[in-house]
Amino acid sequence: MRVTCPFCGDRSIEEFSYFGDATLARPDAGADPALWVDYVYMRANPAGSHSELWYHASACRQFVKVARDTRTHAILSTDFA
Repeated sequence: MRVTCPFCGDRSIEEFSYFGDATLARPDAGADPALWVDYVYMRANPAGSHSELWYHASACRQFVKVARDTRTHAILSTDFA
């Protein structure tokens, strides 16, 4: 699989580390503990296009926002995070 890094160009997936769901919003520090439980542990398992954060560990060390189809693993687009 290939990922187009906005900084480095087309690269092998082995250079990247999956960092999580790019759609989550971190609660405020004083937020209700139930909000923190949801943020840390509760995840949707979408079928289809999903926005994710990937870390380009082997090159530019930047975060990349990746739109990926979870059914086929096809990379649909990449952008600056």
